[in-house]
Amino acid sequence: MNNMKNTNNNTKLILLHPYIQKQGSSNRLWLLAFISLFTIAFLVTLIYTRESTSITTATSSIIASTTPVSGLGSAPLPATVINTLLHYAAKSNETYHMQYSDLKPISDVLRKCSSPCNFLIFGLTQETLLWKALNHNGKTVFIDENRYYAAYIEEKHPEIDAYDVQYTTKRSEMKELIASAKEQVGNECKPVQNLLFSDCKLGLNDLPNHVYEVDWDVILVDGPRGDWPDAPGRMSAIFTAGVLARSKKGGNTKTHVFVHDFFGEVEKVCGNEFLCKENLVEATYTLGHYVLEKMDESSVQYCKSTGVSSST
Repeated sequence: MNNMKNTNNNTKLILLHPYIQKQGSSNRLWLLAFISLFTIAFLVTLIYTRESTSITTATSSIIASTTPVSGLGSAPLPATVINTLLHYAAKSNETYHMQYSDLKPISDVLRKCSSPCNFLIFGLTQETLLWKALNHNGKTVFIDENRYYAAYIEEKHPEIDAYDVQYTTKRSEMKELIASAKEQVGNECKPVQNLLFSDCKLGLNDLPNHVYEVDWDVILVDGPRGDWPDAPGRMSAIFTAGVLARSKKGGNTKTHVFVHDFFGEVEKVCGNEFLCKENLVEATYTLGHYVLEKMDESSVQYCKSTGVSSST
């Protein structure tokens, strides 16, 4: 019995021994599997990160190579695009819109203008979007008498740069205002000056500051209203256009000034007085085209000729 007991004990020992070995091997296998899994995950992460970096770098290079370099002006509009814009603008069903014969000369000047072209327009009209499009690679600024309409246009068309101005003139006062400007030609109403600091009755001194600092290449006077005696009239707009053209600090020494509705008394009289007959290069019933030269700041005469006195 003792021998059997011993045998049983030995058997138990023999059975326990392989169990212990198996348990130890299992732990080592789990540890080895965990280390292998961790290593594989690390390698996969490393490879993915390097590939992602390569892709990002390549994408950035492609974007950089296809993005225009800052500071370089975009190419001018093709002639076919310009002609199409003019065609549909002239065919507009709106009551108050420019005829093709008026649109074309302005478009031609903008097309030949050095890039970027600085274009100032007095009046928000049916052609507002057209002027912005034709001068797409330049600076286009609109000045209007109606603050609510200017705000409405900017909200509806955020690309439009429009400002409102408070006119203090009346069309019925045209002759008195011209006489006052001529009396002050050596002082407040000088032909060359920064109107921001001027008290000339005809000068607009409440435009945004940067408007006075820009060298305008083209100026269009197509506002404000002047259909009745108490309407503002375009006396101040025409006078201001003349001063801005003569007071340029740089850029092209010449400025093209267009006056729309040239059949009007104010437009023709003030145009000849402050833009000058000798500068009138082309005129139709509805459009006057002047080209003004930069003048010396000591100048005290708007025109070489006597101006409007012979026309009134």
